[in-house]
Order: sequence, then structure tokens, then C-alpha cells
Amino acid sequence: MNEFSFLDTKIGNKYPPYIIAELSGNHNGDLNRALKLVEEAHKAGANAIKLQTYTADTITINHKSSDFKISSGLWQGKFLYDLYKEAHTPWEWHEKIFKRAQELGLDYFSSPFDNTSVDFLEKLNVPAYKVASFELLDLGLVEYIARQNKPLIISTGMASKIEIQDALKVCKKVNNYKIILLHCVSGYPTPLEEINLRMILELEKEFKLPVGLSDHTIGTSVPITAIGLGACVIEKHFTLARKDGGPDSAFSLEPREFSKLTSDCRNAWKSLGNGNFERSNSEKDNIKLRRSLYAIKDISKGDVFTNENIKSIRPGYGLKPKFYNIIIGKKSLTSIKKGTALKLEYIENFSYEN
Repeated sequence: MNEFSFLDTKIGNKYPPYIIAELSGNHNGDLNRALKLVEEAHKAGANAIKLQTYTADTITINHKSSDFKISSGLWQGKFLYDLYKEAHTPWEWHEKIFKRAQELGLDYFSSPFDNTSVDFLEKLNVPAYKVASFELLDLGLVEYIARQNKPLIISTGMASKIEIQDALKVCKKVNNYKIILLHCVSGYPTPLEEINLRMILELEKEFKLPVGLSDHTIGTSVPITAIGLGACVIEKHFTLARKDGGPDSAFSLEPREFSKLTSDCRNAWKSLGNGNFERSNSEKDNIKLRRSLYAIKDISKGDVFTNENIKSIRPGYGLKPKFYNIIIGKKSLTSIKKGTALKLEYIENFSYEN
């Protein structure tokens, strides 16, 4: 199975899911709120927090033509520059946010949106990177990120198979193979009927890499379902309270919800098991309570076994019920009291394999 260590945590289907709290713009312009988000993410059981590193000027230009105006969805009517100016995390905050995460034992990393943001994050010695869905097709940026030789998480929202292949090719060209793919649907929020979770299976099959989910649906049911399909990483946007507003608040989880997400995802992973036919420890003692063949009347030596004197009942100390029709008509080699479990040695001319 596809697996490797990501920031000292084993990632793969054999290990508990790695859960990322995406802080994005939910700081609402307040550093203290950003630090509180880190603390609450830790309390809620996240493995990591993630930022987005850009300014309005590094991600777009200040232009008011229709090309730069969002025409639908959660941010309909906003110009790109204005949205990103509102949502960006000030670069001077990054070190303080990362330090708080480190103090709490949380992993931390960011999505850079241009080369200058990569250079900035390198100065902070960020230990990993994420390539955002909207940036995946910028192969120059992907290669520049990959050249830092840090583990990569790549979101695949809107991407075709060829675009994913192209991104992976430039990573491998610079010998960066430490890659996790995240299935993502870049709709904000994403309707349940469009999330297409079976894509997790296809991504793993096609690219032979660990696969997770970057989720923008409302609630927690989709990430939990994703675990059942093999997702080993879950990323979900995180806020202190949706009522406080913020660019991403509508599809973000509050602390109590995020805590439930982390618990439910890990419990879902535990429940998957290993897919073999071995009996679980909790059911081994109950084997003796299964059905088996018993004498339901006293039987004398030489009597013929009939449906009047033997029966399939609980408990399970006797022969298996599948031998019932074979035993009927055979003679008893000994006297058998009512309530006695039938054994091989009681039956004339009888042998079996389990």
C-alpha cells in the first residue's frame, strides 16, 4: 500500500488519518484570533494547521474588468483583488502562528502562491508545502516548490488526469517523490452530490500515491465516508464561530464540530480492519454460543438418528449443523443423554472435514 512519513507521521491506509485544520482567512484580520484558531485546532485533535501565503498583489492584479469579478458562488460580485486583500494572512504573522503551533506540538505548513512566498516560507524553515488546486497547472510554481525538497501535498480540484500527471512529472524531475494527493472539488461550498468520493480510489489506483480529501462540503459526513474509501489525509477549513463571518466561514467547522470530525474519522479508520477472515477477539468467546447438533431426547446405543432425537440448536459445542442430513439415518455407537452435544465418535461410519 502507498505510504511514507510526512513530518514524522506515517501516512497511509495502515495508519490513523492525518487531519489538517485549514485556517485560511478565518482570522478575520486579527492576529489574536489566528493564534486562538491554532490553540482550538490543537484541542480539537488536529495533526496540523495550514496557512495560505500570498498577498493580493502576488496572486492577481488590481483590475476592475469583468475578467477579475467573481460571477457566481459564495463570493459573487467581489473582485479578486479585494477578496484576496481581505482574506490573506499577513506575512508578519506567519512566524508567530507557526511558533504557537510548534509550542503545542502541531505540525504546520502553508500553501505558497508564487515564488516570493516560497522564498519567504523557506526563511521560516517551513517543513512542508501544499500546492493549491488553482495553482496546480502553474508548472513553474509547482517545480519551484518541489525544488525545496520538502514533502508536498497537492490538491487536485478542477484538474484533469493529464494536468495531475504534468504536475507530478515536474516534481519527479527534481527528485521530489514525497507527495500526497488530495481529491478536491473546488466548489465553495461543494454540494454533496458533486463531491465524487470514488475519485479517491481512482487517484490511488492511477498514481500509486497516498490519497486524501480536501473537503469544502457542509458538515462532517463526507470526510468520514472518505476514510472508508481509503483517504489517509483529511483537510477541512476551521473557524472559531461561523456567525463571526469571514471569507471561508460558510464551509468551515467550529471547534466542537472539528473535534467530532477528528474523533469520528479516527474511529472510522479503526473500524476498517484488515479485511481477512480471522475471528475478532471480541467474538471468539461467542463461538460456543453458535448453533450445533444436540441430542434432544435420550438415545440408546444402536438407535438411528432421526429428526425426532437430534436438532440444530444453540450452543455450539456439538458438530456443525451442516452435517445434520449426513447423520440422519446413521446409528449411534453409544448411549447419549438428552442435552448432549453430538461428537464424531458417537456416530457409526462417520468422518468429516471442517
